[in-house]
Amino acid sequence: MSALGFERFSYTYPGKERPALREISVAIEAGEFVVCTGLSASGKSTLLRAASGLVPHFHGGAASGRVVVGGLDTRDHGPGDLARVAGTLLQDPETQVVMQTVGAELAFPLENRGLSRAAVARGVEEIALTLSIAELLERPVEELSGGELQRVALGAALAARPSLVLLDEPTSQLDPVAGDELIWTLRRLNEEWGTAVLLIEHRLERCLAHADRVLVLSDGELVCDAPPSEMLGWAAEHQPALQTPAARLFERAGLRPPPSGVKEARATLQSHGLLDGVAPHDVGEQASPRSRSRWSRRAQPAEQSALSCRGLSFELPDGREVLNNVELSLLPGEQTALMGRNGAGKSTLLRILAGLDDATEGKVESEGRVALLLQNPGDYLIHERVDGEVGADVLADFGLEDLAASHPRDISGGQRQRLALGIVLSGERPSAVLLDEPTRGMDRAAKGDLISRLNALSAAGTAVLVATHDTELAAALAQRVLLLSGGRIVADAPTAEVLSGGWHFATETARVLGGQGQACTPEEGGALLRARMTIEAAP
Repeated sequence: MSALGFERFSYTYPGKERPALREISVAIEAGEFVVCTGLSASGKSTLLRAASGLVPHFHGGAASGRVVVGGLDTRDHGPGDLARVAGTLLQDPETQVVMQTVGAELAFPLENRGLSRAAVARGVEEIALTLSIAELLERPVEELSGGELQRVALGAALAARPSLVLLDEPTSQLDPVAGDELIWTLRRLNEEWGTAVLLIEHRLERCLAHADRVLVLSDGELVCDAPPSEMLGWAAEHQPALQTPAARLFERAGLRPPPSGVKEARATLQSHGLLDGVAPHDVGEQASPRSRSRWSRRAQPAEQSALSCRGLSFELPDGREVLNNVELSLLPGEQTALMGRNGAGKSTLLRILAGLDDATEGKVESEGRVALLLQNPGDYLIHERVDGEVGADVLADFGLEDLAASHPRDISGGQRQRLALGIVLSGERPSAVLLDEPTRGMDRAAKGDLISRLNALSAAGTAVLVATHDTELAAALAQRVLLLSGGRIVADAPTAEVLSGGWHFATETARVLGGQGQACTPEEGGALLRARMTIEAAP
């Protein structure tokens, strides 16, 4: 018996003419690790909702065909029954948390199964240790960062050891370390417990090396079902936006086949002699010209800043320190990435800079309006229709005009993110734009559109500060990276300097190349490898 099976399943949301899923037939066997991907609004989240019983029991609409989960037909069993065999983490973890403290949230699914007090306590402790959230057990959930909340929601989904785990972008708000640990945890559960995993993800570089198969959806149809390396070859021809950075690096260097992960990429380069004899200075002068040109501008007087703060500190009511004496100056037109582990204080800093929260100590000065895009785009959506949120011109500008009559809660996560950004940027041009994890739910094509939009704002003189765990976004956008740790800025340097030489805070290109040439993007890395191959080919 399959852990999950779709048999010619089709589904259309209420009030929609086009089906969200069309004739899906696929099976996931016990012990399989399957990744599902595709562009925004391709049907990925709907597929997961169908597997968890939310479609059609909660959302309504018209469905045909069958979905069978652990032997339970979703036509006869709703989300409550299915939760006993399938743990689910949706795209918005804040909507799943129902208890007041982290410990109570983790205990809730175990108590619902009627387990003894000792079994519940053991289960909570085990899942807290597994996900590195033991120190959060007594914390109120309302005090958690987005990444911490995501791990807690995942813990609740895994606590009862379900035979199938359904995950919708579980690493979207996690720092690099937590994201890597999560994927390794899922693989361990998959291998040791035989847990079947269906993982929806845009950032394929985090999970592809662990996958047995990759499903690709396009316009509600299953268009590819193949092992990772074969899927990457298919993507190069049919949907280049689904290529991982390492695959794009190989393509730009003219190397085949595309690697499914860093280990495979480095093994291939080693076999070609391309990881030997290239010192960082060989291409360092060409690696990041944007970083060098912008870095010299940061020496300008503070009064020319678009946004600055001095001596900024923030404490919670219980006395816990979140920010400690932060000094920051953003120049007009400067693009900066704010990075750091979950709970480092990134979101708090953005909220204070935007005037949403008050600092305990310190001062914030801005040249004009400061626009803030919060981590949860749903915070901005208050109307019954998309066209009630912004005007037709903004919808057209963000490619959302076809969704004008839709309810904002019914569109995809990436579309909600674009809609919220449109709301934030409406009106007069801000002197500074602050974005908190803006690529949540976005595919690479949408990220490219976001980068182009932010580049245009910067060219007009707006300072841009992006809090992100997405190293690929930081490398493509920012000239400068701030690394926040323990409420303090511990690094403030050009992007290539921060993202090229390490491991967790490094792009996939930098990890493949071992920091050679401070190459952070596939384009920079491809140029380095082509230069190296030219040298090798010379007589």
